[in-house]
Amino acid sequence: MSLEQRINDDIKAAMLAREKDKLNALRAIKSAILLAKTQKGAIEEISEEGEIKILKQLVKQRQDSAEMYKQQNRDDLYQEEKYQLDIIATYLPQMMSVDEIEATVKQIIADNGFAGMKDMGKVMGLATKTFAGKADNKTVSDIVKKLLA
Repeated sequence: MSLEQRINDDIKAAMLAREKDKLNALRAIKSAILLAKTQKGAIEEISEEGEIKILKQLVKQRQDSAEMYKQQNRDDLYQEEKYQLDIIATYLPQMMSVDEIEATVKQIIADNGFAGMKDMGKVMGLATKTFAGKADNKTVSDIVKKLLA
């Protein structure tokens, strides 16, 4: 089942259950998907990687807003953003643990014979493809630096 279909089903369920806050978060996801589908040059169907990219963008927006509201002592708006962030995050694939990332990066380095910081770009290129949507690139970068140093 595609993300769009899951969101539509969950919107219907949230409407029936009268869950206003959850409905707002789900509508934000649906809006972002529709916007991506109607952009100039966009294809009819969004790939899974495209869906993950959209969800990550929404999560980042919510994190930034929540942080801003927290700094301004607006707890009511902070809680709303945090709730939406939690709802949106449930649609992202399960993130890998640091240990899993490190083991996979070690495997990439060993399989390709990389050694030293001069190969960081090559390792990151392969790692980014391997971890698409499953790990934060900053975490991966830190692990790659540590292993190549």
